[in-house]
Amino acid sequence: MIRSFAFTLGAACLALLSLGATSDHANAAPEEKVVLKIGTMAPAGTPWSALMDNFKKRVEAQTGKRIEVKVYLGGKAGDENEMVKKTGRGHLQAVAASTGALASLVPELHAVELPFLFRSFGEADFILDTVLTAPMEKAFRDRGLVFGFWSENGFRHFGTNFGPVRSPADLAGKKMRSQESPVHLEMWSVFKAAAQAIPTTEVLTALQTGAVDGFDQGLLFAIAANWHKSVKYITLSAHIYQPAAVAFNKEWFDKLPPDLQKVLQDEGRALTETGRKLIRKINPDLIGLIEKQGIQVVKLDAAQRTAFEAASLPVRAWYRKSQGPSSIKILDAIEAGLKGFRK
Repeated sequence: MIRSFAFTLGAACLALLSLGATSDHANAAPEEKVVLKIGTMAPAGTPWSALMDNFKKRVEAQTGKRIEVKVYLGGKAGDENEMVKKTGRGHLQAVAASTGALASLVPELHAVELPFLFRSFGEADFILDTVLTAPMEKAFRDRGLVFGFWSENGFRHFGTNFGPVRSPADLAGKKMRSQESPVHLEMWSVFKAAAQAIPTTEVLTALQTGAVDGFDQGLLFAIAANWHKSVKYITLSAHIYQPAAVAFNKEWFDKLPPDLQKVLQDEGRALTETGRKLIRKINPDLIGLIEKQGIQVVKLDAAQRTAFEAASLPVRAWYRKSQGPSSIKILDAIEAGLKGFRK
């Protein structure tokens, strides 16, 4: 990372860590220790890794170290989808992953990542916190997981070599990397792009070798993973809002004493809002960094965004035809919540 980016991330990380972790259990009698292994794609030195470190410190402090938290950063425990599967099987106790990856086990989450569903962070926060948390707690348990707390990747944008993306026609026939998600793949299909589902750990090589012409991703991850260095244009399309979440293996979690279960969920949820603010706060700095490296940054105007929204509606129609009743119910709840929020 160049110096300015390191400074920006360092400031964000210090702010997260400065939240502190005090223990009400420091003098408690020693009990059997529980190990919590969490896998994540979050690179070291980012606000995400700082968030996980703060979670670790708070949990260990509040439990008098009855829980020892071990965080495996940067995909050391596998690619996102692999880590989600490992958590479902109990090979990992927890995973911090994008909703796109978690949806490989909890398909109801696919609804959150439909293109051009959310127009602002405020809309997304309202839906996640007010509409979706309770039904997702049930959906996760039905799939062998326990919902911990929300985090975020942020709005995804287009990074390309062939020019800015101002309309769906600009994507037609272009080789674009897609996350391994049916909703993402359907979006690219509707926009007539030649999409390839490539695991996160293999994207940089695909960009460097020309196997793909571009990608879509949140700015922070694109820079932290050095994807941005392999493209000439970033279009601030904000076409998919992508949350992240921490999920625990259900069998492991349910065996914990109730007080430890409460600490894991309470301490994580206490960090959700702070984590969002810190990640969002550095977005202007990330754009500045991209521009300083000679990458052209383009933002969709209102008319272009409206055209994209209209062009993406077939993805929702496909979703309603292809997904099960529980997933459609989630989409109904999201659309009803957005209608009320926008009044």
